[in-house]
Amino acid sequence: MVHRTTDPGPVRVLGPPLCLVVATTVAYFLLPLDKFGPHRPLLSWTIFFVGLAIVTYLLLRQIMNAYDDKAGTHPVVVIPVLMFLAVLLFSGTYYALAKDPNAFMGLKTRLDGLYFTVVTLATVGYGDVVPQSQTARLVTMFQILYSFVVLTAAATAVTRRVRRRAGERLGRDDLT
Repeated sequence: MVHRTTDPGPVRVLGPPLCLVVATTVAYFLLPLDKFGPHRPLLSWTIFFVGLAIVTYLLLRQIMNAYDDKAGTHPVVVIPVLMFLAVLLFSGTYYALAKDPNAFMGLKTRLDGLYFTVVTLATVGYGDVVPQSQTARLVTMFQILYSFVVLTAAATAVTRRVRRRAGERLGRDDLT
């Protein structure tokens, strides 16, 4: 007798999110981000806040799914993808802000924007990219607060769900 599980397998679960991460990374480096920045503030800020609102809403839904342990959801896979999208959104915003020569010292390329976002998220702060304008400092502070609240809650939800699932598989409740 062959026992079949309902587990879709890692390729079917991880494949689409991994493709999304690759596609958004390629888009980040290929999209005409030079059309945004201080020369088009209304468009730039609208894209940033709408994009961040969408990512935040989707993250909060996945966090709730992780805590509610809803069947059929995969927050352990979806949350890291959404966190990555938030990183790319801040990276693109920093790159656009850097079009103002007074905004940042040391941020000139898209890779610089991504680097600065990751350094800020990790709270390392090497000092080689420095926000100088009030707007650049405001967005940087906003990212730090966003990281503390939203991304930390998302990472906590993923960790909690993984621990709970591991405990269930081991038949123990002491991992939660």
